[in-house]
Amino acid sequence: MAFRNFKMIGYVVYGRGSFNQLDEILQPRRLQGRPMIFLVDHFFENRELIGRIPVRGNDKIIFADVTHEPKTSYVDSLASSLKEEFGTISGVIGIGGGSTMDLAKAVSLMMNNPGSSADYQGWDLVKYPGVYKAGIPTLSGTGAEVSRTTVLTGPSKKLGMNSDFTPFDQIVLDPDLTKDAPANQRFYTGMDCYIHCIESLEGTYLNEFSKSYGEKALQLCQDVFVTAAEWTAVCDDKLMMASYAGGMSIAYSQVGVAHAVSYGLSYLLGTKHGIGNCIVMNHLEEYYPAGVKEFKYMVEKNGIDIPAGICKDLNEEDFDKMINVSLGMKPLWENALGKDWEKIMTREKLRDLYGKL
Repeated sequence: MAFRNFKMIGYVVYGRGSFNQLDEILQPRRLQGRPMIFLVDHFFENRELIGRIPVRGNDKIIFADVTHEPKTSYVDSLASSLKEEFGTISGVIGIGGGSTMDLAKAVSLMMNNPGSSADYQGWDLVKYPGVYKAGIPTLSGTGAEVSRTTVLTGPSKKLGMNSDFTPFDQIVLDPDLTKDAPANQRFYTGMDCYIHCIESLEGTYLNEFSKSYGEKALQLCQDVFVTAAEWTAVCDDKLMMASYAGGMSIAYSQVGVAHAVSYGLSYLLGTKHGIGNCIVMNHLEEYYPAGVKEFKYMVEKNGIDIPAGICKDLNEEDFDKMINVSLGMKPLWENALGKDWEKIMTREKLRDLYGKL
């Protein structure tokens, strides 16, 4: 039996105020005449955080439009414009939520790989290491800061650039950066982490490595969304580490039904990842009964309205597109349902599930 020898992130700094060390962290990585590119969630345009970014020389801040899920065309456009303007660069620093960090990873890779990012949607297709890249989350839950993928919507599928070249070289975990996150967005990304844990801990790929991280991440999510009477700075601390641990849990196992189904929603409807997972999780009692029960309690306790009826006006061609995208996520289905998953999750059964959303 061959065991996975997977690539982890290079360096981690954690702590309130650790963002202030970014200049010192980046200094040894700067190449003469080549800029650092700061890819920042457009939420922060004209906000205080921008003035704290250590811009030097010909460095450039780009505000990433993450209104919708990241597309391969957007990645290609960013990488192409940087090559045209600078030739090459010292690195890409992603500051934002999961979409912004995924964009940063993808742009880094496409600075050194030919063709389109769509060519590398899949497992271990990336040919060369990207330029230096660092991730700085301003939302907690996605696990993008530790994952070996960068999830993108391409011309024919929603799928990540899964490779050992994808993980960040450096992450900066500063809970202070998450304190102003909108409550709804904070919940949806937090539930992304919670669902990571449920899918990992109840999957067929589970092992003690994944279990150790998944159980801790689940406990931290429960502390924040089940036990805490109100949101405090401690909640920000715990959710940031839940995101990290949850991401580590799925790194050596996989996600499951909620993610596989939500990918179809994101591809066709542009549904944001965290919201899509919540919409799907609301209907998965057959697969994760205890997890769905607790999820619904957290939704009610935190006063969140989960969108409903988003598929009611779709035609059969639309449903077929979503089904094709979802069933293409074979490792997710195998983790969730076992090696005979195709006998369990038929096209008809998946069509019925989409019809409920």
